[in-house]
Amino acid sequence: MSAIPPGAGPRSPSVTRRTVRAALVGAACAALAAALTGCGGQDPDAGTNGLGKLPPTKIESKARAAAQRAGTVHLSGNVVSQGRTYKLDMSLAKDGAKGELTTKAAAFQLLRVGDALYLKADAAFWAGEKGGASGGAASKLDGKYVKVPAADPVHKRFSGFTDKDTLLAGLLGLHGKLTAGDRGDVGGVRTIRLAAAGGAGGTLDVSLDGTPYPLRLQRAGGAGVLRLDDWGKRVDLRAPDSGQVVDYGSKISGKG
Repeated sequence: MSAIPPGAGPRSPSVTRRTVRAALVGAACAALAAALTGCGGQDPDAGTNGLGKLPPTKIESKARAAAQRAGTVHLSGNVVSQGRTYKLDMSLAKDGAKGELTTKAAAFQLLRVGDALYLKADAAFWAGEKGGASGGAASKLDGKYVKVPAADPVHKRFSGFTDKDTLLAGLLGLHGKLTAGDRGDVGGVRTIRLAAAGGAGGTLDVSLDGTPYPLRLQRAGGAGVLRLDDWGKRVDLRAPDSGQVVDYGSKISGKG
């Protein structure tokens, strides 16, 4: 009988078990590679729409595109415009909008149905407007839906709050070099945060779940924080009953 070469004899049971165990662990890692990173920790992008793997400029462009495609959105929060702070609660659609704006001095409702813009406020609001209505005219406007003429300064001042695409285009622009990475949560939805120029250009939280909608905007320089939700939900827009409408023709001030 020939001698058995060194190392060619039967392997010990412990060596066999270690080999099998290593093979099983390797197979498990391969099977879970899509959900786990190196079999060590949870992939932060597991189960998301994949935005976290994209460069910041691509995330921003996808968020803008999603906002533009959506037919409707609910916008709420505070925004500073032309030195005035407005509290917004607006439901915006492609063909109109409805909701409420509040300033330090007054609260009023806005409604746009197609090209027709209506504003509903009390007499004090109309009397206090720059070049405002006279006492008698203001009382006639109190609590009514005033159909605002396109040529009137009030139309120019407030119509932008009812134009979905124009309003969002102005609000969603982050100025400066973009960075991304911080993960968060807005109303139970996972988000990734875009920041511009170290926060000086504002921040935007974009959904990591489903469609990459923008969900929260913090404007630069303390110019307001806005929530965006109810994307794509129906907004019921209809003109007020004729008995609730005051049409002042070319000018709502009642002067001339």
